[in-house]
Amino acid sequence: MSVLWFVKWLHVIGACVLFGTGVGIAFFLWTAHLSRQVAVIAHVATWVVRADWLFTLTSGVLQPITGAALIVLGGHDPGSAWLLAAYGLYGLALVCWLPVVWIQLRVRDLAVAAAATGAPLPPRYAVLMRWWFALGWPAFGALLAVFALMIVRPL
Repeated sequence: MSVLWFVKWLHVIGACVLFGTGVGIAFFLWTAHLSRQVAVIAHVATWVVRADWLFTLTSGVLQPITGAALIVLGGHDPGSAWLLAAYGLYGLALVCWLPVVWIQLRVRDLAVAAAATGAPLPPRYAVLMRWWFALGWPAFGALLAVFALMIVRPL
């Protein structure tokens, strides 16, 4: 097994974990939100935050490291148009993800507090979920586009 093969394998696995965790988190938090059940939202949001830190963060850090190694090992021009587009799209996903992490922490805290007291979710919760939903779409689209660029690698 060559170093290039191993780094490529790590890169692909990391991309799958990053994208899969993101889609899974979005699905489960949104369906919990749609349930309107405070205890369900509190429980799911708690696990979403943990999954984001464990899987999304680690794979998100791994991607640029393995990507840079693949550029060097594969002899690609780091300034080529397709890689510049990939950097920009990955940056867009990151810029969307950072506030999403903050939002998920707030949503979790609001839901856990409401569940503990038997209170309804405060109006701030709905505002945060609208922002969370809106920020997810450009991040999702950007990562899909990065996948396409990595497969096609236009010259």
